[in-house]
Amino acid sequence: MQTSNITKYTPFKTIDLPDRTWPSNVIDRAPIWASVDLRDGNQALAIPMNVDEKLEMFELLVDIGFKEIEVGFPSASDTEFNFIRRLVDEKRIPEDVTLQVLVQAREHLIRRTFESLEGVSKAIVHLYNSTSPLQRRVTFNKTKEEIKAIAVEGTRLVKSLVSTIPDTQVRLEYSPESFSDTEVDYALEVCEAVMAEWSPTEDAKIILNLPATVEVATPNVHADQIEWFCRNLKDRNKAIISLHTHNDRGTGIAATELGLMAGADRVEGTLFGNGERTGNLDIVTVALNQYTQGVDPQLNFSNLSHIRSVFERVTRMTVHERHPYAGDLVFTAFSGSHQDAIKKGMDLRAKDTTDTTRWEVPYLLIDPEDIGRDYEAIIRINSQSGKGGVAYILDRDYGLDLPKAMHPEVGTVVNNAADKGSRELSPAEVHDVFQREYVNVGEPLEIVSINREDFSKTGEVKVEAAIRYKGQDANVCGIGNGPISAFVDALEQKGWKNFTLVDYRQHSIGGGSKTKAAAYIQIKQEDGIPAFGCGIDGSIELAGLKALVSAINRGHLALTE
Repeated sequence: MQTSNITKYTPFKTIDLPDRTWPSNVIDRAPIWASVDLRDGNQALAIPMNVDEKLEMFELLVDIGFKEIEVGFPSASDTEFNFIRRLVDEKRIPEDVTLQVLVQAREHLIRRTFESLEGVSKAIVHLYNSTSPLQRRVTFNKTKEEIKAIAVEGTRLVKSLVSTIPDTQVRLEYSPESFSDTEVDYALEVCEAVMAEWSPTEDAKIILNLPATVEVATPNVHADQIEWFCRNLKDRNKAIISLHTHNDRGTGIAATELGLMAGADRVEGTLFGNGERTGNLDIVTVALNQYTQGVDPQLNFSNLSHIRSVFERVTRMTVHERHPYAGDLVFTAFSGSHQDAIKKGMDLRAKDTTDTTRWEVPYLLIDPEDIGRDYEAIIRINSQSGKGGVAYILDRDYGLDLPKAMHPEVGTVVNNAADKGSRELSPAEVHDVFQREYVNVGEPLEIVSINREDFSKTGEVKVEAAIRYKGQDANVCGIGNGPISAFVDALEQKGWKNFTLVDYRQHSIGGGSKTKAAAYIQIKQEDGIPAFGCGIDGSIELAGLKALVSAINRGHLALTE
């Protein structure tokens, strides 16, 4: 790489548009969507889809709701041609879906393309030729006039062949390929020449597709290009302005969104951004971005996991773990502070789940359930996790609603276990750690048996318990306002109480005949250090006593005769 004085690369020229309006605009409706998965996406695969795989992808795209689908380059290969014929012969094309076919502005390719469309009800013939200075000089060695003539002659041939398939409603889409690197005034000149030849109307508009074939500048420059073009195009009301952004600079999505703000009507792209080099526009992300802003994208991604599984199977590609919305980890929080905030947001939302309730959960842009994801993977536990995440796992998966004061200590215990193993812990492993450390801890103190006697006049309770401490048996007896206070009194009478009972909570787990009780107790020892315990039992009384014994056993109490 060059350093300091970089001469190998130069900045892209900006557009003179001082009164640009797009920065103040908002996207308030869905564009026309056109999938190019079966063409741009397919040609970018190491192993292209076979006909059966393309059929499965086509049906998926129809199910999602695409009304315009570019199904191939039928003049390029027999596989592409035969795929279209199979769609026609097997009557697989819904009435409201338009097939789009790509073709270079070359006579024999255009004629072959029309042969493929026989029997198609509605078709878009997508004609293109490259217009950029680099392509004009390096690839074609032609002048501007010669390049424009290619576009016009191709359009004239397409127009003349429409009559050869009288049962097909044919629309024209024209792309000045490499628009992003073409002088905007020249791209406009070529497009207007194509329009003059095609003679579109307000009822039968031409599609002018302005591709960022290669990203050469920042997204704001792309938006300026689109707004300038829309402003200066003659008969703008007779054209649909379409975007087709690639992702060479990693900003294809931003460029598309700004292009829509700048006046574009239509978007071409692929599922999950599959395409040449760094990929095409990811329609999934742009559509769901709109959804999170309250705009109906007119595409159905309510079962995104299924869409991803079909995509990965037929393309043999993998959606990245951090891919927006669809990645395995996009709804996952390992960070303790994130987990705590998510838990609080989810807890608040659980109290009000009406359809009109706004989605307001920290760190989560979208409700995972809206796209067929569940909450299981929202919080994952490793050494970086925190109190809220661990408590959330225990509550969500095992019905253990820990008191808030208990969260920090339990979080630390679980995190230490993850750190020791240098790996993530599954929910079952989190539960195992909690069970082992806090639940029904029976050593060194154990209640062997216990009897209760109620005094109706005073409301007090007497307990007599046989206990075992470090293998030594003993009997204790105490009175209190309940079994727990009576057992504490029994320990105090033996001179064994060197703690204060701070907090007691209990709740049920499950329902019906299998309902159990969970109890949580916090004690404070003489040295001021708190200790927590949990008891689980079919009896709420025994659950409470087991929680107390667990807290004592987890503390520093040393019973002496």
